[in-house]
Amino acid sequence: MADKTVQQWQTRQDGLENLKLERAPMPVPLKGEVLVRIKAVALNYRDTEVVMGLYGHHKALQSGAAEALVPCSDMCGTVISAGEGATWKVGDRVVSIFNQGHVTGTIDNTIIKTGLGLPLEGVLQSHRVFPSEGLVRAPEHMSDEEAACLPIAAVTAWMSINQFRPLGQPGGKGETVLLQGTGGVSILGLQLAHAAGATTIITSSSDEKLEKAKSLGADHVINYRTTPNWDEAVMEYTGGRGANIIFECGGAQTLRKSFGAVAFGGIISCIGYLSGKEDDPGDRTNVNVLALSRNATLKGVFNGPRDRFQEMIPFLKEHRIHPVVDRVFGFKEGKQALEYLYSGRHFGKVVVNVDV
Repeated sequence: MADKTVQQWQTRQDGLENLKLERAPMPVPLKGEVLVRIKAVALNYRDTEVVMGLYGHHKALQSGAAEALVPCSDMCGTVISAGEGATWKVGDRVVSIFNQGHVTGTIDNTIIKTGLGLPLEGVLQSHRVFPSEGLVRAPEHMSDEEAACLPIAAVTAWMSINQFRPLGQPGGKGETVLLQGTGGVSILGLQLAHAAGATTIITSSSDEKLEKAKSLGADHVINYRTTPNWDEAVMEYTGGRGANIIFECGGAQTLRKSFGAVAFGGIISCIGYLSGKEDDPGDRTNVNVLALSRNATLKGVFNGPRDRFQEMIPFLKEHRIHPVVDRVFGFKEGKQALEYLYSGRHFGKVVVNVDV
């Protein structure tokens, strides 16, 4: 007899060490929904913050409740049953979208409440029901582990490059793209920008990781430990012009240097805050002044809509882009996988194979 339960990791947002592997009843898809057998889950830094109870900068997602929550948002799986009116059929290989209600256009305070892994139940489990519009078709040329890396990392990278371009007209050729660090978003951004014909510059504190980045098409690499004024190095590499697009992943300790490295009229895509969420008290220069100094756009990138995700898929296929998977953990190693991601030792993505 087939197992009628779901295996899932649960958190009460009280620490990585307190994650628990539990069982829950098997859900049944309703009208317009499908039940997906999850094959692989890719992890994001956001997931560690959720589990640790640190993801509180979005007021719309703040809650005093400590109810059990299944974490994580990025999965690849196979449809195993479909409700009436569903647009997917049994056997379809699918990938989740991060914010289940973000189909097109700009995100708002209602859509932000449809994020997987907070506030909605996440995907670090063996099965989950999804609305038809909460999925896209997985690229045929990718493994399950690779395809699972797309929902947050690839879509965020794609939007960082193309957010101000019309749908269906992606660009990047002839531009310079600066990528901070060698995590999932930056490495996929490097792959996308290189394939689009952009000049790419990437930073890291590890020469070993920078060598790996060169093999993926990085034109210039900067070790920010040995070159603390990396903004000046960017200006040197670009002949004083600066980068047209910057993946701003550092936050408090990097934003001002990003303004020093951006081209006139360029875009600083705010993605993360790995160096902190509070400004250095020794530097009080107003962001308004920094933006004016380079006529730059500072834009937060909170992932992207389903239609931009679908726009990206043919590009990935055309250029045979495969997300870089640093390490794959087994499902029962879910806790260790999140701990490994939090350590920062990875290059690219960390994935859990949901083989249960």
